[in-house]
Amino acid sequence: MPRYPARLDDWRRAGRIAGRARELGLRLARPGTARRELAEQIEAFIRDQGAEPAFPTNLSRNWEAAHYTPSETDTELLVPGDLLKVDVGAHIGGAIADTAGTVEVGETHRHDRLVKAVRDAVDAGIQAVRPGGSVDAVSRSIERAIHAQGYKPVVDLTGHTIESYVLHAGKSIPSVGGYSTASLEEGEIVAIEPFVTNGEGHIEDGPFGNIVRFRADPGNKDPVLARAFARFRTLPFTTRWVADPEEKTALKRARRLLQTYPVFIETGRGWVAQAEHTVLVGPAGAEVLTAA
Repeated sequence: MPRYPARLDDWRRAGRIAGRARELGLRLARPGTARRELAEQIEAFIRDQGAEPAFPTNLSRNWEAAHYTPSETDTELLVPGDLLKVDVGAHIGGAIADTAGTVEVGETHRHDRLVKAVRDAVDAGIQAVRPGGSVDAVSRSIERAIHAQGYKPVVDLTGHTIESYVLHAGKSIPSVGGYSTASLEEGEIVAIEPFVTNGEGHIEDGPFGNIVRFRADPGNKDPVLARAFARFRTLPFTTRWVADPEEKTALKRARRLLQTYPVFIETGRGWVAQAEHTVLVGPAGAEVLTAA
């Protein structure tokens, strides 16, 4: 008997909001725009639509593959030719949608084929989703689409299953074949998330990307810290969202309880494009939840 998530309407609504937020970010990514301003506009849109950001908006550029969100003091501006990944999440009571797209800032058209390759790859992966079907079939479809354009998949970054309040729920969806023996189950929520590069196809840890999350519930010994956990639970967040000085101080005290996220950098400093949709594994295939 298939097990669909509870409150399926909330998952669908979160998906629609996340899809519109992604498209807003791609439209607003213009030369001279501050990355911090862009992230805050996207996150404000999600909240205005009745959801909460499931994680800080990732605005990784060029050979940054993932996990960069602006700090509260970030002053960097987008410039013509930046290859910007807009990776956003929305949730309604823990029902999470995760989606991403890539835009070349200023329409300089130097990386059109790279962007096309990742769009083809996410579409191919979605088309291969079947209840009871193998994850490897999805991975091989993604890999073929990337190679058809003459690029490499980023091997170390994968799609993933999603559960309530759990962004990465344990089952990975690689962008290359031969890595998974798992099957997809009807009712699962899955993020299909290829990364494509003209570099080496691997990533390494770069500097801190201004994203953290609680590893576990810190308990009630520190009421200020407990208040912060009640707000974020184990979803990723950023101190850019923490205005209360007491909460900021409590989070500094609790660094050992927090997981920090480094920026992922392509090892050959190749340029990276990303695309992502959250889908529901339905009886006949994928229902895309994050279409705009």
